[in-house]
Amino acid sequence: MKRNRIFVGLTIAIMLTLSIVAVAQVARPYRNGSVWNVAFIKMKPGMETAYLNYIATDWKRQQDASKKEGLILSYKVLTTEAHGSGDFNIMLMTEYKNLATMEANEDKADNLAQQIVGNDAKQMQGYKERLEIREVLQDRLAREIVLEPRR
Repeated sequence: MKRNRIFVGLTIAIMLTLSIVAVAQVARPYRNGSVWNVAFIKMKPGMETAYLNYIATDWKRQQDASKKEGLILSYKVLTTEAHGSGDFNIMLMTEYKNLATMEANEDKADNLAQQIVGNDAKQMQGYKERLEIREVLQDRLAREIVLEPRR
């Protein structure tokens, strides 16, 4: 009787151990990829050229410097038609390796902005000037899902 209890106990323990190992080895056909910061912007009517000139110069210079320093992986600019008076018509997308890297490099990014754009007062002046030509509607973080298993 005692041997039966020991045998049943050992059998249950082995089965539980094997099931935990099996669960830990679940193979998913996808994996987490990079993280994107997406800014949804509304260029004001008649100000598209002015805002795109800013994007092609100052914004691009800062993005290129961030990429060179390894703070970001890439960036993209997408324009779209607005579907209503309150809708965005341009998206500014910045790609980071992951959230941890993005957060860990915040101080480096601030220091780089000081070098590229200027001190806080100059940066605030730029924000005020851009208010005349665009409106930031939303800013979102999104994680890319890579449709292949983890390597």
